[in-house]
Amino acid sequence: MFTSVLMIEQPLTPVDVDFVTTLHGDEPVSFIVLMQPRGDRDRLLRAIDDVALGELPEAIREGDEPEGEAARGPAELAIEHSLASLRAKGAKAVGQIVDEHPLDKLKAVVDETNADEVIVLTAPHYVEEFFHRDWASRARHKVGVPVLKLFAHKE
Repeated sequence: MFTSVLMIEQPLTPVDVDFVTTLHGDEPVSFIVLMQPRGDRDRLLRAIDDVALGELPEAIREGDEPEGEAARGPAELAIEHSLASLRAKGAKAVGQIVDEHPLDKLKAVVDETNADEVIVLTAPHYVEEFFHRDWASRARHKVGVPVLKLFAHKE
């Protein structure tokens, strides 16, 4: 069985689920899903990305996003939805919310599970990607397995 650690920041869409569950053809796949609740620390970068994508209403709504403990409830719903969607496609899937130090947690999970790869599935983050500060770029230097960067779809 092929094991992938899947880092997400929003619920998986049906297109995302179809894509990640078919990446390895007919080989059975197991996912460990890590999700970090959105919070205040990256709000400005998300707003800049929204402006760069021409999504001005989204940039304005960034200030309305829940943060801290208030962000945990939506994150728990998102990860439960994502795990159920992966399981419905026949994949094994477990997951957890990552409150702090997501890259340290990613490294620990990869080591503990002997994962074959990491898939980072996020919205485009142009500022972070330009400076190689996005999750995928930083994970490539930390985890010791291949890291695949994919852009999440919107419903």
